[in-house]
Amino acid sequence: MTSDKFSHIDKDGKANMVDVGHKDPQVREAKASGKIRLTTQTVELIRDNNMKKGDVLTIAEIAGIQAAKQTSSLIPLCHTLMITKAEVKCELTDEGVQVKTRVKCIGQTGVEMEALTAASVALLTIYDMCKAVDKQMIIEAITLDEKTKVDVTIR
Repeated sequence: MTSDKFSHIDKDGKANMVDVGHKDPQVREAKASGKIRLTTQTVELIRDNNMKKGDVLTIAEIAGIQAAKQTSSLIPLCHTLMITKAEVKCELTDEGVQVKTRVKCIGQTGVEMEALTAASVALLTIYDMCKAVDKQMIIEAITLDEKTKVDVTIR
């Protein structure tokens, strides 16, 4: 394998953080989602705010935002980005919780990993907060739903 086939591998086949310094900054945005299936009893406990560890949805949203900001510390070849917006929304459904994330920055590389990390950590937080009462939880369908980049307009 040569480095011209894989951007994250150098000429010796070793891991390589891609140099994006030559790229022009753009407004980058990514959206991701995922869900966790919960028992009816667990959904009711969350709905009634009766989980021992506290407000599950709010804590999961905050955890997801924190995760987006820490992505480059967790994923070895991710660039450190100046995030301008990180949004995590947790919606309780009859089957569990749907998580949707949106992350933005002005930079030279995208924020897909930040959006996916935010969704993953929000779901893991829900799992952690509910594990004492629900042994049947399933985290599933973590996906990148959209990514965009737009040239920066100078005002």
